[in-house]
Amino acid sequence: MKRRVFVGGAVSGAGLTGAYARPAKLKSGDIPLKEFGKTGVKVAVIAQGGARMDLHPTIEAAGAHVRRMYELGLNFFDCAHSYWDGKAEQAYGLGLSGVRKNVFLTTKSTKRTRVEAEAELHLSLQRLKTDHVDLWQMHSLQTQEDIDRILAPGGAMEAFEAAKKAGKCRFVGFTGHYDPAIHAVMLRAYGKWDSVLMPVHAADHAYLSFEKTPLPIAVEMGIGIQAIKVFCKAFLLRSLSPTECLRYTLSHPVHVAICGAGTQGQMEDNIRTVQNFKPLTKEEMVAMQKRAIVGQGVYSGPTMEYWKKKNA
Repeated sequence: MKRRVFVGGAVSGAGLTGAYARPAKLKSGDIPLKEFGKTGVKVAVIAQGGARMDLHPTIEAAGAHVRRMYELGLNFFDCAHSYWDGKAEQAYGLGLSGVRKNVFLTTKSTKRTRVEAEAELHLSLQRLKTDHVDLWQMHSLQTQEDIDRILAPGGAMEAFEAAKKAGKCRFVGFTGHYDPAIHAVMLRAYGKWDSVLMPVHAADHAYLSFEKTPLPIAVEMGIGIQAIKVFCKAFLLRSLSPTECLRYTLSHPVHVAICGAGTQGQMEDNIRTVQNFKPLTKEEMVAMQKRAIVGQGVYSGPTMEYWKKKNA
């Protein structure tokens, strides 16, 4: 399901006020910042996600989009070695050419051994046209086996620690959206995490909740917290507006919401939302949680959140 393709749909909580309503003119660069956990780095509260670079017809077009996002004021750019078969990293390298030092750049590796992870990082840095990333992450943790392999002798953790020591990455973290219990285990298994990435959205509470399980642990650890699945792959737009989705996520103790906006209009909507952001009250959050589930029908729970583990 595709997220909205119109411009200005997030200007008000209820969406457009008329069939041809025009969005307010965007004030570029005026995006709130937060200190990213204990890193000492201030980042914009919304980021460009790399997973949707494949919506662009060419690497050059994707790179031009990345550059426009920088010009709009974003300073956090999320990517992964695997996105678009490596072309997303190439687009970032192209789009951020000459401004690399002004942004917080991330990438991720799915490899679980030191040798394989180091090989991926080497190629990622080449594609990104940089000598280091700000945050390197172990991507898509799903099982205890993943954790065991990463932390074993010769596991990927050795590559991550070596890269941080060598200055090839400033910070290390991990990501996932499959099993909140595995996130909780991994958070406790290693005391030197700088960051974690997980789903935080209005329907998460109803099935295998990351909001209830690993999020409080990450908050207690004081590490940088990245939120994904803000719009729940557009499923939430059946019952909530884009603005409401983003407000819900940012009303939690997260530092940045990764938005996979594939068009400039979508990100401009997101920027307008955070420029006028007011945290939801507890009562408003509960009401939004109910609305996120009601009306979804067969698309609630594991069917809607198809990326999560199926046996709750």
